[in-house]
Amino acid sequence: MLNPFDPKAALFAKHAQHVVLIHFPIALLITGVAFDYAAQWTKRRGLVDAAYYNLLLAAVSTLPVLMTGLLAWHFQLEGQKLKGLLLQHLAFGCLSTALIWTVWWVQFRARRRGKALPNHRLALESLAVAVVALTGHLGGFLSGVNVSG
Repeated sequence: MLNPFDPKAALFAKHAQHVVLIHFPIALLITGVAFDYAAQWTKRRGLVDAAYYNLLLAAVSTLPVLMTGLLAWHFQLEGQKLKGLLLQHLAFGCLSTALIWTVWWVQFRARRRGKALPNHRLALESLAVAVVALTGHLGGFLSGVNVSG
């Protein structure tokens, strides 16, 4: 039986890093979007800054998540062809990453040009949250979290 407090088992498990790391971009994206909606509603500059930095960290944290997901595929399935839920999870994971980076880029571009944030960003952020939620839902089935019984 594995010892749950063994650091070697936690660090070198074939998929554990992906399962742990994925929570960071999800939480940072949702928090950033919540701050952005609050900033839009209250017009407070501090909330705009909080949204920007949460979205920046969400985007950056997608990189190790993508890498560990691909490594889990390599180690768990020995690189065999993906199909079904795993293929859908990979596709939605890539789309989620692209949307998170796009959401941050919209904020970055407006900030750099000294312009007001475009209103369409809220729809884009909502779409990103929905796609990330769907990706996580599929990942939950793959990890066994969402399986009944």
